[in-house]
Amino acid sequence: MAFIRKKQRERQLQLYSRERFSLLLLNLEEYYFEQHSANHIQHKGSQSERKIRGSLKICSKSVIFEPDAISQPIIKIPLRDCIKIGKHGENGANRHFAKTLSGEISLIFSQVYFIKEHNIVAPYKIERGTMEYVFELDVSGKVEDVVETLLQLHRASCLDKLGDQAAMITAILQSRLARTSFDKNRFQSVSEKLHMECKAEMVTPLVTNPGHVCITDTTLYFQPLNGYPKPVVQITLQDVRRVYRRRHGLMPLGLEVFCTEDDLCSDIYLKFYEPQDRDDLYFFIATYLEHHVAERTAESYMLQWQRGHLSNYQYLLHLNTLADRSCNDLSQYPVFPWVISDYCSAELDLSNPGTFRDLSKPVGALNKERLERLLTRYQEMPEPKFMYGSHYSSPGYVLFYLVRIAPEYMLCLQNGRFDHADRMFNSIAETWRNCLDGATDFKELIPEFYGEDVSFLVNSLRLDLGKKQGGQLVEDVELPPWAQSPEDFLQKSRDALESDHVSEHLHEWIDLVFGYKQKGRDAVEAHNVFHPLTYEGGVDLNSIEDPDEKVALLTQILEFGQTPKQLFVTPHPRRITPKFKSLPQTSSYNASTADSPVSPGEESFEDLTEESRTLAWSNITKLQLHEQHKIHKEAVTGIAVSGNGSSVFTTSHDSTLKMFSKESKMLQRSISFSNMALSSCFLLPGDATVASSSWDNNIYFYSIAFGRRQDTLMGHDDAVSKICWHDNRLYSASWDSTVKVWSALPAGTTGAQRLQFELLAELEHDVGVDTMSLNAASALLVSGTREGAVNIWDLATATVLHQIPCHSGTVRRDMHVDERTVQQCHHGR
Repeated sequence: MAFIRKKQRERQLQLYSRERFSLLLLNLEEYYFEQHSANHIQHKGSQSERKIRGSLKICSKSVIFEPDAISQPIIKIPLRDCIKIGKHGENGANRHFAKTLSGEISLIFSQVYFIKEHNIVAPYKIERGTMEYVFELDVSGKVEDVVETLLQLHRASCLDKLGDQAAMITAILQSRLARTSFDKNRFQSVSEKLHMECKAEMVTPLVTNPGHVCITDTTLYFQPLNGYPKPVVQITLQDVRRVYRRRHGLMPLGLEVFCTEDDLCSDIYLKFYEPQDRDDLYFFIATYLEHHVAERTAESYMLQWQRGHLSNYQYLLHLNTLADRSCNDLSQYPVFPWVISDYCSAELDLSNPGTFRDLSKPVGALNKERLERLLTRYQEMPEPKFMYGSHYSSPGYVLFYLVRIAPEYMLCLQNGRFDHADRMFNSIAETWRNCLDGATDFKELIPEFYGEDVSFLVNSLRLDLGKKQGGQLVEDVELPPWAQSPEDFLQKSRDALESDHVSEHLHEWIDLVFGYKQKGRDAVEAHNVFHPLTYEGGVDLNSIEDPDEKVALLTQILEFGQTPKQLFVTPHPRRITPKFKSLPQTSSYNASTADSPVSPGEESFEDLTEESRTLAWSNITKLQLHEQHKIHKEAVTGIAVSGNGSSVFTTSHDSTLKMFSKESKMLQRSISFSNMALSSCFLLPGDATVASSSWDNNIYFYSIAFGRRQDTLMGHDDAVSKICWHDNRLYSASWDSTVKVWSALPAGTTGAQRLQFELLAELEHDVGVDTMSLNAASALLVSGTREGAVNIWDLATATVLHQIPCHSGTVRRDMHVDERTVQQCHHGR
């Protein structure tokens, strides 16, 4: 499960033995305020009286007592079910509720829950009838305040209208927050400088925890009001890799911080009470991150995926993240598609298109007969119309899949109960059939189906999930016949997701979930219309004045599920799936070693003597790593070293050009020209200017002396993949299927020397060019295409000498043209 980290799962059994209370024992939208060491006095005043040691926890809608002994159940008393709160034994004939001056608190109530007896995760046991429990606080001086708090919260719980209840509890919470502030003694260093402090809530699945956010010049802190699960949560800013603004409950109040590049689970998710506080904190962190001025765009990830730099799985994760999907918000949990439709065969044939689900249709439209019934109802429905009465992603569906590793989340969502055994996640094939045939079942999948952790398919916790009608116990998930084990099932699911068929059609599903078919007329034509409340902008909660209506709408939004934020408003391009194109033998080059008098490895040393080559190869085995530096957040695409070797310039898919000092071993500069990836770089003669190519179709020239961009060449219609320089000529390769040759002359301006470019030649290819290499002395240029061909060009005539189909996939950087290649080309080889 994505929001249960691996390390947490490894310690899960140990944690169960030591700590039982969690915020999941609270109701939805309930807060945990404070705790007190206390004894539960059983059978008060009788011979069998005994004291059970534990802690009394005061929550906004309940009182919870957690015994120290795990053999004893946790006790939860809803405040709404309390009949009397006061001092034990006090004559309260004339007062229904009373203040107390002793160390004992009496609660008389009509209903109580018993939870995790013997520390076993199971449905809650309920006892009804009038009962009295007595709790003795260790600090008797706090009893009056505790009882006063309980009386106040009891009044809120007994209000008739949910809106009034929420308003009163919110007022109590805000009053507590206003009386406290962040404890500056929690700073890691006395030299830290405070930047801002505000109130917020830490968001975890199904629960939120109020407290104080504080950020300094080095660290982000969150201090829970109740000190749970620990006194302070801290994140060092230098560890932060990503930060995203989120909508929480359709409001712009969320902020999610990641300390990893590709982890699905964040390190902290905060919900603020004011959008301005959220934005101020976001911009401070974003400014701290080197040139993280804006979040990565869907378009930049789309280009990486389209060109094969991202897998289907990685791309879907990025889209989910950009579309406000988070593992900490189960109403916006990451959504993945069903891609396999065959769960009956003994063998899974990924070469058969019939094995796969139609990705151009939402789940609700896969069954033609069911769709006809839904459309008939849709046409008869008054405005606002919707085709599907349930969503494809909701907290209930997420926990349906994950109940075996997150049972306490399911119990929290369903008021202490598991679902009926026959409605549990029992079988992959059965679940798929229900999605095809069920009247209200249109759910998609979650990332775990394409991950590596099989725990959500196996009842390793030995949970008692009930018996089905046939008498069988609910145990592990039944797998399709073609899966030999849970591990095999996940592996084959991943293979299917990354298959050619899915790669060629995934853009159709993206159009439905994240794209232009999500809303409007296109959504209607695609049979992809859900309830209006699920869409961003479907309702403005701030405009609703009736508190009851606002609470009801918010509850419906959180429980029903939410449609992802729309990322694309035009049709999503399909993925480029390279297929080897056979070329005529007359224009091909037989690159076998039989035609070469020396081995392929020795061709790079053609300019050396035989003795020098032997010495070089003997020394290469003795090479050792001298030093290593983590400079970029993503793949490095280009490297240039200054003439004196003191500075190293690098470009990366993270869209930055960086200057690293070899002497000081420090990063000296980090430059971002756009939010698109940079593909290559080189230093112009004199080491005063560095040029870099970008996926935004441009070539940028950066003045090292003046520390700014001095020129931009907008020379291509698609991403520029490689650039070279020789004798005041610029050579640029692009995915627009061209290599262009430019003359570069000084523009005659003052200050940093600017350049004026004139197009001299354009070398056209059948497909996009991904890399090239130049031997200008012999007027030869070699280019590598996305379909595996290597083209050798005569620059004097701008014609291709040879086209070599020597690869079955994309020719990547880097290529090298040496004297031997030149000689072979001139001899017609």
